[in-house]
Amino acid sequence: MKSLALPLPRPAHALLIAAALLLLPAVSHAAMSDWASNEGGRMRLVVLDADPQGNRAAVLQIEPNPGWTTYWREPGDSGIPPAISFAPGSPFSLAALSFAVPKRLDSGDVRDIGYDAAVSLPMVLTGPVPQEAMALDATVFIGLCRNICIPFQADLAVTLSPDAEASAEERAILTDARARLPESPSADFAVSSFAMAEDLKNLRLELVLPKGAGDRPQIMATGPNGYVFTDYTATSAADGRLTVDLPIAKLPRHYSIAGKAWQVLVISGARAMESPLAFD
Repeated sequence: MKSLALPLPRPAHALLIAAALLLLPAVSHAAMSDWASNEGGRMRLVVLDADPQGNRAAVLQIEPNPGWTTYWREPGDSGIPPAISFAPGSPFSLAALSFAVPKRLDSGDVRDIGYDAAVSLPMVLTGPVPQEAMALDATVFIGLCRNICIPFQADLAVTLSPDAEASAEERAILTDARARLPESPSADFAVSSFAMAEDLKNLRLELVLPKGAGDRPQIMATGPNGYVFTDYTATSAADGRLTVDLPIAKLPRHYSIAGKAWQVLVISGARAMESPLAFD
């Protein structure tokens, strides 16, 4: 007697498919913290999966409310730069924090540097690759300002899984954050030379600028922590090259430039480039 293979009724067929899906290994996604909010805006942490060495790409998303601003790594006259820390004894640490191209935010005699719209700051975190679910708790401190600056501190927590896999949304957040970083120096956009005056009162830069950039570039030179210099005088301009002098109004008492590394950000048209200035 032959056995016949009869088609299953549709409800039974659907139940078998659902049961088979339950037997497949679950895919755990990378982690997002909840949004932390105050009257000036909100922020959250997005953490992607780890590489074999325990390095994790992550993003701090900050969304100021309309009319509010937040700040660059050197905030200018009155702002507060972002800071990220972990509790003593935490297995996690911050290896790198990068900043999107900022704006100069002038209000009368006050000059700040930062962002008046949503900004995402990419970073690299280091720590263990978990063998089971574990918590990553970071304390984030930023400034949000309107008429006055309000310090905003929040504990942002995510749960890490050993089989974490970033979702399309999380990867898009990281890709967008990285796309807003300044360029590295290149053949058509770079600092070709630099020199500090012996009395530390003037920094001269020779710049190669992109063709057709047009308007006078913005320059933000950062030296010791807490010092940023933006005013300059152009001394010559020809063939896509610009020489500028930046007055150095003030430095820490008894400051020595030898062996120090500064940074300069140049915004020219739609492009921005950041370059180190390493002093002998």
